[in-house]
Amino acid sequence: MQFTFAGRVIEWRGPAPYYYLPVPDEESADIREVAAMATYGWGVIPVLARIGDTDFETSLFPRDGGYLLPLKAAVRRPRQITAGDEITVEMTVRLRG
Repeated sequence: MQFTFAGRVIEWRGPAPYYYLPVPDEESADIREVAAMATYGWGVIPVLARIGDTDFETSLFPRDGGYLLPLKAAVRRPRQITAGDEITVEMTVRLRG
């Protein structure tokens, strides 16, 4: 299951700041349909993602009926991505089996 979408990076404050890209509603609905075949627990969904020419693996976090794509520092820093930036992501949900 592959997606390409754009969105605005958000920051989640905690002991350390975390950065996420919210997955749009339409894509989140599609992901929910296959979530049972993808999740390895706690509702997280493993994905392969690409921003520009940077590929990375991570897991979507469920949040308020949708999902958040975590943006690791190793992905953000070289591209100088920060909260409020509009970015485009290519993403593949990794199904088990």
